[in-house]
Amino acid sequence: MAVEILKEKYRSKVGEVVLGATKEEGGTRSHTITVGGETSLPYLHFEGETPNRPVMALEVWDTAPTEWPPFFEKFYGDVWNDPGEWAKKCVNEFGADLIQLRLAGADPDINDASPEDCTVAVKKVLEAVGVPLIVIGCGKPEKDNLIYAPVAEAAAGENLLLGVAELENYKAVNSACMANKHNIIASSPIDINICKQLNILIIEMSTAMANRIIIDPTVAALGYGAEYSFSIMERARNGALQGDKMLGMPMIGNIGSEVWRTKEAITPTEDEPGWGEQEERGILWEATTAMAYLQSGIDMLVMRHPEALKIIEKQIDDLMQDNSY
Repeated sequence: MAVEILKEKYRSKVGEVVLGATKEEGGTRSHTITVGGETSLPYLHFEGETPNRPVMALEVWDTAPTEWPPFFEKFYGDVWNDPGEWAKKCVNEFGADLIQLRLAGADPDINDASPEDCTVAVKKVLEAVGVPLIVIGCGKPEKDNLIYAPVAEAAAGENLLLGVAELENYKAVNSACMANKHNIIASSPIDINICKQLNILIIEMSTAMANRIIIDPTVAALGYGAEYSFSIMERARNGALQGDKMLGMPMIGNIGSEVWRTKEAITPTEDEPGWGEQEERGILWEATTAMAYLQSGIDMLVMRHPEALKIIEKQIDDLMQDNSY
């Protein structure tokens, strides 16, 4: 006797956002990447489609990251004084789908790099690799507001993903994206209502931005609120499928930066020998965090350790297998 599999019917789907632009489209990228478009809850292939595979970026900084654990030097130490070469290694050797360039050197407490210095770093990465590019500021709003416009203008036509926009500080980055036709990261502090409100405010400035928003629900690492972040992302996905256009955007998470500031990842082996070897522990912490967010429906993961990226690449392969009934 055949068993009928009950299937949920959804009213809508997650929107799609295209990143990058080829020469024919006015940019210099070798290809574009489309994220989003899901028509069901994550990887329920028998109920709907996941037309676009989740993608992974690796972090590149415009300055050597002195606070990273020392074992990262064996992967990046020969290139991390040159963001272009660093990006090239991430793509050619480690298989990153995209590059996320963090303009950390602009931080007044690090190098206090000028907006001109930041545009030079962005151009170096664009010249070095053909993949689409994510660019984020240093995290200090006063300085980031000075960076967004010149960076966006210098990369006009490249269809960057630029960020981050927050509720208290979104107009500068949104204006830069609007003027130069880039995509925007809308960041909300694990709050579904702020997520919707921020998306509304961005679109009110320009309706053209409606298909250019990728939401960052401010994910946390395993053990530091990951389960709460998961629930927010799950609510966003359910809202999108029920037709809420202000929750219907693809999602991104900065997994690497969240994980590699937790005590479980940064505590040396000699300080906590019972926790196991530090690098292996950190890799597993990053991969486990990423895997949890894949199950919530995240579309873009920004990783830091190339071994963690390898683990998640295999997991995405498995999740994308269509085991439809």
